Amino acid sequence: MNAVGVGPVPRSGGSRRWGRGLLRSVAPVMFDSPTYRWTLVGSKPRSVARLPVDPWAGDPVLGGHILQGELRVAGDRVRTEGMWRTSLLPTSTMAGMHGFRWLRDLRAIGSPAAAAAARGFVDEWLAIPPLWQAIAWRSDVIGERLFAWLAHADWFAGSSDPAFDRRLLDGISTGCRHLARVAGWELDGEGCIAAAKGLVAVGTSLVGAEGYIRGALRILERELPVQIAADGGHLSRNPTAQGRVLAHLVEIRGALAGARHPIPDSLTQAIDRGVPVLRFFRYGDGGLALFNGSREGDPKWLDTLLTHADAKGRPPVSLPHTGFQRMTAERTTILVDAGAPAPRGYDRGAHAGLLSFEMTVGKERLIVNCGAHPTGAGDWDLAQRSTAAHSTLSIEDRNSIEIVAGRGVGRRPRTIECDRREVDGATLLELSHDGYAPAFGITHFRTLYLAAGGEDLRGEDRLEGPAGRPFVVRFHVHPTVQVSVTQGGSAAFLRGPSGAGWRLRVSGAAVSLADSVYLGGRGDPRRTQQILLSGETSANGAKVKWALQREDRKA
Repeated sequence: MNAVGVGPVPRSGGSRRWGRGLLRSVAPVMFDSPTYRWTLVGSKPRSVARLPVDPWAGDPVLGGHILQGELRVAGDRVRTEGMWRTSLLPTSTMAGMHGFRWLRDLRAIGSPAAAAAARGFVDEWLAIPPLWQAIAWRSDVIGERLFAWLAHADWFAGSSDPAFDRRLLDGISTGCRHLARVAGWELDGEGCIAAAKGLVAVGTSLVGAEGYIRGALRILERELPVQIAADGGHLSRNPTAQGRVLAHLVEIRGALAGARHPIPDSLTQAIDRGVPVLRFFRYGDGGLALFNGSREGDPKWLDTLLTHADAKGRPPVSLPHTGFQRMTAERTTILVDAGAPAPRGYDRGAHAGLLSFEMTVGKERLIVNCGAHPTGAGDWDLAQRSTAAHSTLSIEDRNSIEIVAGRGVGRRPRTIECDRREVDGATLLELSHDGYAPAFGITHFRTLYLAAGGEDLRGEDRLEGPAGRPFVVRFHVHPTVQVSVTQGGSAAFLRGPSGAGWRLRVSGAAVSLADSVYLGGRGDPRRTQQILLSGETSANGAKVKWALQREDRKA
């Protein structure tokens, strides 16, 4: 198979963005044409040299559901009969279907029936006319699909059906020919890296396709210094994306190593810097923090990822470039969003959670953000990204940044400040942002102090600006936490699943409870509650002081 080079992309920042925008605007019309489909026909791969290894274990339970006719992907459930003709599904569901990562779940069953089912699904997909559906041919989806097909071909394909093997190789050749043309400009962010992974998979697997490796490495050499900040965090500021990008890089490194191809220093360094950041975002239960579209994730998968990454490095106390702070004392861990929204091009999933925080004690989550719906579709998009869905302060139920439905961020804060001090095991954070200045002329200041013993968290939320603006400080609690208002509306009592009690004392605001929803788990959304500290600015602004302290007495 003759490799096709990655399409040219302008190098300078502004012209590069303009060039990408122009290509993206004309691409759908160009690709959905018989003429373009004809250009995808070319020489066939001569033989298979080696296959990449899928390092992640499949789930036989999910594989069993597939055999019973139900594919569970991206938090959705899809009937497998006729699923390739289905188009009225959320984008994330469609991407998961056409990405074929779920082949590993069928393989985890290990039976001949599972292999036959996998072969049938692939063969049905191959029968679809090229580019009949845009999402199926999006560059990151192609990258995932090619990697999955090649990594599991030794199991579901083989010499028993030479005609199927030829159709599979033809499909891989066609997909990679298109991928090589779009991988460098179609997507921003992690999608670019997933696309490069598909090129590496083909280039290391098929004889005569080595040129695709060069194209992929050019993409990585360009993207890694841009996407991975100096502190190792991904520019999306999404802990789940941090894990996904790290997994892509581990898979790419594994494919290159299997082919005995030199591994670029930039790839090794990106993995080495990304591992401590992933550990930074993990809590005692093994799951991830909930910021900017992330979910808890599977602790076993995260453990496996860190093992395969094979990089040392303890979690840092702060990510100054990515914009997060970590406060730890004894069994208590607090993560704080202390940074600006992701830059344009990486902000599609950005949340308006300025100065929000989460608090865990041991393996128990106490104070949380709401998280993100698995599909993020419809009304969930704006709701989960709103300031009110985070444990922070909001004014008049407005967002601290402008969230554009289905897109990224519009209005942004001009200034976000963070000062950190540590003394004798205690940590003090002094934070502020002016996200509400354009609408209300108000600046939000937040102080958080965690005592050395980890059982005393003090906070102050202060507003400077004109009078007459109602505000709410929110504390969303995890669904496993019981909460009640006490002391005549000036305090609240929280009890975790282990029985440990925490009392929240408040001055400067009225305390009440309201319904909330938790979207961060592996299953469906769960009902929970939130503590509201409500008030209104005066001529002197507003000041709310609160303390959350361990107290095992009954409420």
